[in-house]
Amino acid sequence: MSASIFELVDNLPKNNVTTMMLKSLDSIVPGEWENTVGFVDTIRKVTGETDEDLIQQIGDRAVWLYNDKSQGYQRAMWLYQTVDRADKALGSAALANKVGNKIPLVGGLLSKVTPNPDKAQAIDLSIKLVVELVAFCQINGIPGDSIGDFVGSLKDYSGESLMRMAALVCVDGLIPLGPDFLLKAQSTLGGMSPSDLESNSTFKGVSDSIPGGNSRGKLNFIGESFDSVKGWMGDFVRSKNLSPEKVMNNLQGFLEFSDNKLDYVAAFIDVSTNYYEHTGTQTLARRLIERAFDEI
Repeated sequence: MSASIFELVDNLPKNNVTTMMLKSLDSIVPGEWENTVGFVDTIRKVTGETDEDLIQQIGDRAVWLYNDKSQGYQRAMWLYQTVDRADKALGSAALANKVGNKIPLVGGLLSKVTPNPDKAQAIDLSIKLVVELVAFCQINGIPGDSIGDFVGSLKDYSGESLMRMAALVCVDGLIPLGPDFLLKAQSTLGGMSPSDLESNSTFKGVSDSIPGGNSRGKLNFIGESFDSVKGWMGDFVRSKNLSPEKVMNNLQGFLEFSDNKLDYVAAFIDVSTNYYEHTGTQTLARRLIERAFDEI
């Protein structure tokens, strides 16, 4: 990692498509997410401290912890960044597929080189969930296959971490795959072969970090992880009374699309946002600052 944690936090945008998308979902998890940017401001918010010398010490310690490669913080940051880069490729491919379907002359050609959108989105959702699990383990210094620890932690998710999971359910689940997105994703995973997984761009980006050894083992781990978390996601959808239409109503605060264009909205969000990296950077900063504060 070339950038330090304070540079990453200082360089977070105050206002762009990603922040507008996240703000549009505020009513789903009201008051959970505030777009705190700037490393010093984040220290003040997390600790409540005003003493400049102590703030400097906390910042120095947090930077040291992040730079210590025996810790998992840099690896977690890499995962958040990499899965978002893969998302942009997925969105571009989905848009190409949609355009091809509208233009008969090129539609046949594009259909041969672009993935099936529903299948690609289902895999993307599943792998993003696994990235959240593995990053959680890296941040907390526990084995990367600790599915039970991750599932148990979800009830305590708050702030930017809860917003990230809310966005995952809404814009990577409900919008592209519909109200039965959990069944679609599980069915897709159940019908996949290791070679199907190996050809997926999202998987290619983070495959080395997914437990399981070979592709078959990794596919099994992804399926087991999704099966373990689907209960939480289903409860989240029911408790918030979520539907694709409700999410779209929220998103229309900054996007203008008709309800029959949900697939275009999903592709646009994939291409134009990096909510995993944005909120992931904020999660890492919070955890580092909390640890540094406790140690000092």
